[in-house]
Amino acid sequence: MVGVLRILLALLVLAAIVTQITDQILNDAFDPAAYFGYFTIQSSLMNVVVLFVGGVLALRLAAEPELLARVRMSTLAYAVITGVVYNLLLRNLPADGSFVGLDWPNEVLHVWAPALILLDWLLAPGRPALAWKRIWFALIYPLAWLAYALLRGTFTDWWTYPFLNPGEPGGWPSVVLYILVIAVVIVAISAIAIGLSRLGRRTPPELEPGLA
Repeated sequence: MVGVLRILLALLVLAAIVTQITDQILNDAFDPAAYFGYFTIQSSLMNVVVLFVGGVLALRLAAEPELLARVRMSTLAYAVITGVVYNLLLRNLPADGSFVGLDWPNEVLHVWAPALILLDWLLAPGRPALAWKRIWFALIYPLAWLAYALLRGTFTDWWTYPFLNPGEPGGWPSVVLYILVIAVVIVAISAIAIGLSRLGRRTPPELEPGLA
């Protein structure tokens, strides 16, 4: 059942992305460089792959590999931070004249997918215990994306999100503060995910077969 549900969720997220792209193309508003530059889109595409692979493996294996659990822990953090940032900072921003597309794909990517991915981590069986040192694995992609977003904004004056724009009120101190807060939240989510994976485990994960 877990395998089937993961595959269905992967297809739903993919359908939301394809629908957004199609909607923008039909309205002559699709900018590939801008669209695929968003953290939400990149992390959602990651989740499509991770959910599909995790679904297929769940249909075949009783326990998932440690590497998959590590990647799922990371993409879980990205999905949750996407939902939190969107609903706290971006949802109620006034329209700036840019194209506003269909609503349901946005809700899937920013609300339903993060919530269901979190439930998957909480309820799905077969997940191995993760070592605490794996917590930093979740920061690799966000740091790489942040470097890209800041460099692109600096050279093109196009900012993926308003809170990364030093031209907004607050300037660079505000940008740095947002970055630090988001980084702390990602680490916190990863720590909670690892803690849940170790709950009830008596054997250190480093000593378990296949987890060294």
